[in-house]
Amino acid sequence: MQNQLKVALIQANLVWENPNENRRLLNNKVDAIKDGVDIIILPEMFTSGFTINASEVAETMDGETISWLKTKTKEKNAVIIGSLVISEDNNYYNRLVCVEPSGQITHYDKRHTFTLAGEHKVYTAGNEKVIINYKGWEICPLICYDLRFPVWARNVESYDLLLYVANWPKVRVNAWDALLKARAIENMAYCIGVNRVGLDGNNHEYSGHSAAYDVLGHRIDSTPENKEATEIVVLEKDHIKKYREKLNFLSDRDDFNLVE
Repeated sequence: MQNQLKVALIQANLVWENPNENRRLLNNKVDAIKDGVDIIILPEMFTSGFTINASEVAETMDGETISWLKTKTKEKNAVIIGSLVISEDNNYYNRLVCVEPSGQITHYDKRHTFTLAGEHKVYTAGNEKVIINYKGWEICPLICYDLRFPVWARNVESYDLLLYVANWPKVRVNAWDALLKARAIENMAYCIGVNRVGLDGNNHEYSGHSAAYDVLGHRIDSTPENKEATEIVVLEKDHIKKYREKLNFLSDRDDFNLVE
């Protein structure tokens, strides 16, 4: 088990529905991380921006982006996490992939598709919560709109890190800020959110506000707003252990079962 986990948050401006150009730009950003890190987090739909035009940008799990991720994880000796549009079994998914240097891939399909934008009409929702174990850290990865639904994120697994990749618009960024902090506090886990910046093809504006919170809801990063940035934070297992043992809040959590 590794006590410290060094995580890089890449807050990027994405090129609308252009996987080739986004891979090129993100490749440069990943290469610019000179300090050794354990995990690199990219935004939601990092190859395209948040699009309903799935057929224009969809790839397979054997496609160019997965191949690129496998190459970069080996080069950087770090996990890379982000979501992209995947076509599989005649369905489209907003799929988060976690690619390890070993080549192992774990994926999570977004459960809460964004009905306001019609995501539910195009993308098949996932139904499985995923916990990733890496270097002794239990990590729960979720996507954007999932942030509004605390029951799905509830820490019944005693995970260490809850993370969200997102295309969360500026007009509602106050909710993003408040809910990221709340998820950290209520789950007594580190909580990281990585959002994009810039304008998309629908003229929706994104202001970033990527952030990292400790188990008490204290912000531990200094990511700037409204511009591209790469922020590195260090997470500590001892911090989690200290406050869970001292406060013991998770022991009082409610038991429940999700019913489909």
